[in-house]
Amino acid sequence: MGGRYSFFPGLAFLVLGFLGFVILPAADAAVKKYQFDVQVKNVSRLCHAKPIVTVNGMFPGPTIYAREGDRVIINVTNHAQYNMHGIKQFRNGWADGPAYITQCPIQTGSSYSYDFNITGQRGTLWWHAHILWLRATVYGALVIMPKLGTPFPFPQPYSEVNIVLGEWWNKDVEALVKQGNSLGLPPNMSDAHTINGKPGPLFPCSEKHTFAMEVESGKTYLLRIINAALNDELFFAIAGHDMTVVEIDAVYTKPFTTKAMLIAPGQTTNVLVQANQVPSRYFMAARPFMDAPLPVDKQMAAAILQYRGVPNTVLPTLPQLPASNDTSFGLTYNKKLKSLNTPQFPANLPLKVDRNLFYTIGLGMNPCLTCVNGTRLTASLNNISFVMPSIGLLQAHYSKIKGVFRTDFPDRPPTPFNYTGAPLTANLGTSQGTRLSKLAFNSTVELVLQDTNLLSVESHPFHLHGYNFFVVGTGIGNFDPAKDPANYNLIDPPERNTVGVPTGGWVAIRFRADNPGVWFMHCHLELHTSWGLKMAFVVEEGEGPDQSVLPPPKDLPPC
Repeated sequence: MGGRYSFFPGLAFLVLGFLGFVILPAADAAVKKYQFDVQVKNVSRLCHAKPIVTVNGMFPGPTIYAREGDRVIINVTNHAQYNMHGIKQFRNGWADGPAYITQCPIQTGSSYSYDFNITGQRGTLWWHAHILWLRATVYGALVIMPKLGTPFPFPQPYSEVNIVLGEWWNKDVEALVKQGNSLGLPPNMSDAHTINGKPGPLFPCSEKHTFAMEVESGKTYLLRIINAALNDELFFAIAGHDMTVVEIDAVYTKPFTTKAMLIAPGQTTNVLVQANQVPSRYFMAARPFMDAPLPVDKQMAAAILQYRGVPNTVLPTLPQLPASNDTSFGLTYNKKLKSLNTPQFPANLPLKVDRNLFYTIGLGMNPCLTCVNGTRLTASLNNISFVMPSIGLLQAHYSKIKGVFRTDFPDRPPTPFNYTGAPLTANLGTSQGTRLSKLAFNSTVELVLQDTNLLSVESHPFHLHGYNFFVVGTGIGNFDPAKDPANYNLIDPPERNTVGVPTGGWVAIRFRADNPGVWFMHCHLELHTSWGLKMAFVVEEGEGPDQSVLPPPKDLPPC
């Protein structure tokens, strides 16, 4: 396995191993420099040891720390690309990271520096590999503090803790994926979920592989929670303790208190937790949410919240998580998410829409002579399964290289139908192509993402690179353009970069296309992304001096 990982063909992720920072002469901005070395390391979990890909030998990888306004330079050595998940990368898609979207892979033994500014953002984001399924082990937190002297819009916590949720496979993940692809079927699901890389004591051989955080009675703690799992939305709760949600995807929210939370792959959530219970040991636990007729792992990953002075011999109590198929909890929880929308942190929602888009999400089957039953499972938007190019789309766009992609991605599906009616099991073939949608600079866009019952309904977390967007509406069933917009939240809708399309339902988002370049949009379930559930927008340049794509860096990896 070590030999197979001597070259990573396009690992796209944000990675930083902290080296330090250099203060600029002016004001409070700084340059934060990190070195990320991609390494294979032997790691043991669940009584199984195997070599995995890591950054700087760490699993999960190192946390990136910066402040709003900082410049960050991440030098990646070896064979990987990194995605700064949620960083807007204004005019600078070269630092975004997805392989063959904004760059080609870093060749063996070479380096590439992701150089970007953090502008107008503060909160919790994350970085991860963005090629194949390598983000199974290559991921970490990205913490952006407010500018010096700018307080949080909520009570200052005594301390902060990162809680990064993930997945673990006992076997070689890439070998499982290749086997699944050869059969035209999904690979085996993960063997466990993890909290900060550790499954917790409810799994075999995991007593020492349990994350624990110590708290002091009467103190308040900020938990920065990230769902880095590849294929599962997750419930999360702490036994005996309420959580107050104050931020999602690095955007402040109106605070609300909950006993459990739901977080989709790609999303982040900051919560305040008060250590106000009887001093003891309490489990923090995560378990998948799945309300479609599909198999799901119902085991709980667990970590421990331990009050200072309590001995380790005290048995922790378990939290009560919602049932694995609790649709009602998920819909109710997401409805509580609202932008803070204050003068200091406004919700700059587009009220006038220039372009209306309607994309259907579907599973499908295409012919495959070597696959089981002669078919391969696929996924599509508007019945198009995206085909990855062999050169970076941004490079092709910037250098005007013809023949790499087309800009005729349709604004709506080719044929309307009863999207969420009875399961459709015939005519499941999809078209294939590298087709992008062109957006005029500074135009306002409303995009409705509609789940369908092609093979099966299912929830889908969608992530848009280069932008935040406002979630103005959501519902179950078919979107009704005549009635549903009347129920939009146009006052304080949640602003985020990843949104869950509910099972058998729809979601409507709005954004202003003011960041020129090529920007990837994809389902953040790695299985579906690999099946083609993705596309990209080409945002045209404006006429002003700051309305064009920056020139590519000199060390951009060659194709």
